[in-house]
Amino acid sequence: MSVEMATSKSTSDCNGVKTNDWTTVVLNVYDLTPLNNYTHWIGFGIFHSGIEVYGREFGFGAHDFPTSGVFEVEPRKCPGFIYRRSITLGQTNMHPSEFQIFIENMASEYHGDTYHLISKNCNHFTDDLSRRLTGKRIPGWVNRLANLGALCSCLLPESLQVSNVKQQMPECHLHTDDDDQETDDDEEINDNQEEKHLLPSPGSEDVSFVKEVQAK
Repeated sequence: MSVEMATSKSTSDCNGVKTNDWTTVVLNVYDLTPLNNYTHWIGFGIFHSGIEVYGREFGFGAHDFPTSGVFEVEPRKCPGFIYRRSITLGQTNMHPSEFQIFIENMASEYHGDTYHLISKNCNHFTDDLSRRLTGKRIPGWVNRLANLGALCSCLLPESLQVSNVKQQMPECHLHTDDDDQETDDDEEINDNQEEKHLLPSPGSEDVSFVKEVQAK
């Protein structure tokens, strides 16, 4: 299926100086199970989603640490999930440097240990990110499972389902900002948690967690 790639356009003031850049905001949707091939026709499925903007895709995943759960991958290639389709949501004129600060601030609101399948999952994140960038929400069918679960929590045993989500997330390890220094001391890693960010383990796809803005 062909996908409209992110494009940009600009406007100029009376002196011909570029004043605004616009880029397309795209929702990339993935299947968490092959059963979606049968159930999505009736508007039901189990999906992961990410927001593609400025040539990068951002998602939210679960891990066991009180640090950023917002991660970045190559668009439409999030490991562990089956790419289904892309949906153009709108455009934003936020400057790339401004967006970097913006996404780092969002990362401080979406810690991996706060992931909740019903109330704060990957699709809640993309819906929030889309609203902030374009003023529009993602299609309702993408997160319908969580919406139904909110009405009847017995439909989705949380302990089981969140565990499944974590198992499908890319394997990651803690890594210091100084890539050249390695340590096997787990206690030192835990003590310096706030000074580290999450990166993929060797041999995995290129997945990196956005480093959040530290509170002053």
